[in-house]
Amino acid sequence: MTTVLLIIHLMIAAALVGVVLLQRSEGGALGIGGGGGFMTGRGAANFLTRVTASLAAAFFATSLLLTLLASRSTAPGSIFDRQGSAPPAGASAPASPPSGSEPAAPAGRGGILDQLQPSAPSGPSVPQSK
Repeated sequence: MTTVLLIIHLMIAAALVGVVLLQRSEGGALGIGGGGGFMTGRGAANFLTRVTASLAAAFFATSLLLTLLASRSTAPGSIFDRQGSAPPAGASAPASPPSGSEPAAPAGRGGILDQLQPSAPSGPSVPQSK
């Protein structure tokens, strides 16, 4: 179901881009566009405006449906909170730190933002001159 909806969503997005590109320029685009062309006149402008509006509504609807389907298939909560949690079933546990090094101390709630904190340099210390 999600795959079919995603394919429909991508087709709507491509059609929306194409319809927007077909529309006549209102000017101000460095003098390009605005001349006669494929679909000119008020009737074409009204038709393209209606098609653009309907494709935009369909794009929003499929976006919301994809979001709802994705939120129901995963655990509740933020993705930032889930990044530092235990690995999913079937995934191997992370390797233990090499002997002689200090294990990383957990900071905060263990989310991805806590993992991005800079660590102390592990190289040899250089004495500073006075």
